[in-house]
Amino acid sequence: MTNINTANRAALGYSTIPDNQIIETEHTSGAHHYGRLDLVVRQTEGCWLYTQDGKKYLDCLAAYSAANQGHHHPKIVQAIKDALDGQYGSVISNVVYTDVLSEFLKKASDLAPQIGERFGANGNKTLPKNGGVESVETAVKLGRCYGYKAKGIEDGKQEIIVCGNNFHGRTVTAVSFSSTAKYKEGFGPLTPGFVTVDYGDIDAIEKAINDNTCAIMVEPMQGEGGMYIPREGFLRGLRKLCDKHDLLLIFDEIQVGLGRTGKMFCFQHRGVIPDALILGKAISGGLVPLSVLITNTKIMDMVFQPGRDGSTFGGYPLACVAGIAALDVLIKEDLPGRAAKYGEILKKKIEDIASRSSHVKEVRGRGLFIGIEVKNGDAMVYCRKLLELGVLANDSHGHTIRISPPLIITEKEIDYLVERLEKVLVD
Repeated sequence: MTNINTANRAALGYSTIPDNQIIETEHTSGAHHYGRLDLVVRQTEGCWLYTQDGKKYLDCLAAYSAANQGHHHPKIVQAIKDALDGQYGSVISNVVYTDVLSEFLKKASDLAPQIGERFGANGNKTLPKNGGVESVETAVKLGRCYGYKAKGIEDGKQEIIVCGNNFHGRTVTAVSFSSTAKYKEGFGPLTPGFVTVDYGDIDAIEKAINDNTCAIMVEPMQGEGGMYIPREGFLRGLRKLCDKHDLLLIFDEIQVGLGRTGKMFCFQHRGVIPDALILGKAISGGLVPLSVLITNTKIMDMVFQPGRDGSTFGGYPLACVAGIAALDVLIKEDLPGRAAKYGEILKKKIEDIASRSSHVKEVRGRGLFIGIEVKNGDAMVYCRKLLELGVLANDSHGHTIRISPPLIITEKEIDYLVERLEKVLVD
């Protein structure tokens, strides 16, 4: 992409409102959201973000893994254009069938290995939603209803075990079991039925299991919690506990799935298959809100009979068109393989920087999901310096610089990033 020509922005259909006016309007007309960086993005392509004056920034956040395929991937954009031009993109009630929904459901169900192996080789079923937290909430319903129907737990007494420093979204239910106080302060009464234990502590989880436990829900690798990989044996230990006590093992891979860590699914690094899988963000290529819950056909049919669940926009035609194209890109362009290859290159270069830096405490990660923990505990100090040098990054849990660019990043773009990381982190 050539830099934006400010003179012909109006002709191209881009906004010409000054940056300071945009920022002021958001402050006066919108609710406070994330802590913001003073950057107004006008256009995106691939791994790059562009401002009104034509400056470009390497995107090393990728909208928290929503843009794994890169911004405005041409194949996904074309699929959406075709749907709109062909008049099959509008929302239609799910009381009728559509060809694109059936195609998307099959593609998503077949993408994953047999989920919930212990329930038999029945195939997978997929339930589509919009934002990722909707699928998290649906997974909570799945786990609770399984406990009620399959285990005979009294309705209202079901408990789900979760891990500390988790991030599963921001609805009342999701923040009810968050470890971050500001996410839930003042929003009570909070949703009961969750037990929190330390991430990676299999002994604590075993002690937390009781007769009312119906499921364990975890991230196979934590993103917002600090870019942590659980210790060896943790996921396998969860699988054994769930098999022993007849619990559903639910993996939330909204941020770490779909190629991000160097495999299609993060759980494949440990060879542990869940009973239910939550995906989102990159499943639509970052262009349309879409998320899914995938589980064994036996479990899905046990819990969700006709009329038990529904969503107006969940699985609507335009989202399905984007989802089909996004999954095709992931597979045909082998983005998990690219993440593994270029993630290894990038991590080695960052580790070299860390060895010469007095600011870095630890480097950790898999694929193109890398965290740089800093000693002073304030990663945003370094993220702001990176922004001044043309790199967009953000913090994870305050103390860690999160590096998670689109999976289409090139070696030349990695060198661009590394050069700027060195300027910021090496004395």
